[in-house]
Amino acid sequence: MEIPQHFHVAETAGWLVNHRINSALPGYLMISSKIDTNDLSDLSEDALADFGPLLARAQSVLKQQLNAQRVYIGRYGHTPGYPIHFHVIPIYDWVEELFWKDARYRLLENFAEGPGETATDGAELTLFVWREFCERAEPPPVKGPSVSEAIELLREAMRFSAPEA
Repeated sequence: MEIPQHFHVAETAGWLVNHRINSALPGYLMISSKIDTNDLSDLSEDALADFGPLLARAQSVLKQQLNAQRVYIGRYGHTPGYPIHFHVIPIYDWVEELFWKDARYRLLENFAEGPGETATDGAELTLFVWREFCERAEPPPVKGPSVSEAIELLREAMRFSAPEA
């Protein structure tokens, strides 16, 4: 899948960091292999060596530049035609507030058997972000920078840690 240039944030020889195309949540990043594989073991040692620092930098920049309260990183997907990629999802305090105000998501409490370790967890907030900011025709209002403003901030902040390919 070709990612339009205006969504690109940073890249290394083996990885592309871009804002998720269909996300209205500023700072929702994707880190994708430039090699067409769905298996980490197919990647070069250099690409694998770049990967950890790239994830760490993305997390750090989202916290420092966009004030993310937490950052979730996960590998999802199994659709043919997409290289291995990772979702880097910022959770802002206002996102969690929206989650708690939306009564539909209180139904998730019915799936737990006993009290959880925390009031909510990453799976619930990830579901909320996906449904509300990626799939809704009219997502909730955003507090802070827009997606395009966030992309510019992140490009500048990641410039020195992720050299051009």
